[in-house]
Amino acid sequence: MINATADLQPWGAAEDVRAARLLLAGRSRPDVAVIDLAGADEDGLGLIAELATGPRSTRTLVVTTLGDAAHVIPAFEAGVRGYLLEDGRMDEVARAIRMVHEGDAPLSPRVATHLLSRFVERRVAPQARRGPDTDGPDRLSLREREVLELIAQGYSVGEIALRLHRSHHTVTAHVKRIYAKLAVTNRMLAVNRGRATGQIT
Repeated sequence: MINATADLQPWGAAEDVRAARLLLAGRSRPDVAVIDLAGADEDGLGLIAELATGPRSTRTLVVTTLGDAAHVIPAFEAGVRGYLLEDGRMDEVARAIRMVHEGDAPLSPRVATHLLSRFVERRVAPQARRGPDTDGPDRLSLREREVLELIAQGYSVGEIALRLHRSHHTVTAHVKRIYAKLAVTNRMLAVNRGRATGQIT
């Protein structure tokens, strides 16, 4: 599609995040990156966050089959600028690439619904106002908040285990529960979500 579109020029292609990082190393960054979360490995969101930072950031467009809130919300928290589901025409993808390049945010209707629902949820009953001790299925326990605070300070799982006098297995289990409750897939997103909801400082 890019090759067939006169005003778009391909920069490169990679089959997974590792290959993408190798391709990016030592080269000037592309203006727009198109990423399929379904085809990326578990650090796809980490790559998006990396592309969104630095002196010359790359704007990212996700084009994927994954349209549930568990993927949409973390993607935007990582820095995605547009999000399309793979049910549209190729010319719509080309148009979305142009929009992202120009600073707009193209969204599939279902994706927009998830974002609107999250906005309404936070406006009606924002978690940050409930305080860290409010009950709820998505609230972290006291120990989980303690672990997340240490993660935010840069400690590894092994270092956290030593500080809390717990086994590596126990801390790993805490981290998995933290990720599940906050609907995130990596440390950076967990810390950002924990701070945004008022559960850590």
